[in-house]
Amino acid sequence: MQARVPAGLDHKEGEVYRQLDPERLPKHIAIIMDGNGRWAKRRHLPRVAGHRAGVAAVRSTVETAARIGIHALTLYAFSEENWKKRPKSEVDFLMRLLGRYLKAELPTLNDNNIRLEYIGRQRELPPDVRKRMDWAHDSTAQNTGTILTLALNYSARSELVDAFRSMVEVASKNGGVEHLRIDEDAIREHLYTRHLPDPDLVVRTSGEMRLSNFLLWQLAYAEIYVTPTLWPDFRGVHLLEAIAEYQKRERRYGGLNDSQAAGTGSNYSDRNTSRKEKAHHFQGNISKLAHHGE
Repeated sequence: MQARVPAGLDHKEGEVYRQLDPERLPKHIAIIMDGNGRWAKRRHLPRVAGHRAGVAAVRSTVETAARIGIHALTLYAFSEENWKKRPKSEVDFLMRLLGRYLKAELPTLNDNNIRLEYIGRQRELPPDVRKRMDWAHDSTAQNTGTILTLALNYSARSELVDAFRSMVEVASKNGGVEHLRIDEDAIREHLYTRHLPDPDLVVRTSGEMRLSNFLLWQLAYAEIYVTPTLWPDFRGVHLLEAIAEYQKRERRYGGLNDSQAAGTGSNYSDRNTSRKEKAHHFQGNISKLAHHGE
């Protein structure tokens, strides 16, 4: 039985959605939005034209995610490295673009019941930008649908540094560092994303095969989907195609599938026997070498 198409999806999106199992949608999708500069270069335009064109991709992707009921969508909008390594003119443009985006898209966010959050070192952003961010956040705080998180001035390594600093600070206020508790749960409680489940799916546009210092802790078991589509050309239908690919995969979290766990099948048995034979052969060779050296 085909899935009922949610309201608001266009024809192409509806065709892809019908192939999906609505019960197995990823709860949290993270996207590395890449390719704005290359998109502009191919059209003999300045880089900022690519950033401007990328806003339409954000709008389409966010609306589609909300319409199909994705719990959380995190977009890698502006990295800490961008802040430090890009020309000042480009950074200034991106800050103005962010402010205009938040003002222009607020009605769309509210119409789609989307709550806006941020991760990253916001304190390092310009005061006027932080003020606009706070305004947009507060204006969507009562929404109960998709949680849209923008990663701004974000670095996964900086996030871990901040988490460890926070853990030490909490311990120092609770009797000293001898009370410091370090385990996975404790670290998770101090991450920027502590209010979110870990991403099930990470999408990277433009064909690049790297994570670029994005959610390194949280993506430990995420499925990775890479598309050659440049970010300004990415739309809701591409998000649905990524989900379709995600649903074809078997997620084992380091464990075994049913047939492997049961040890059934001649291939499994043969591999197991082969490993034992190789181990026995290896141990025999070691014994011979030891005897020869005496």
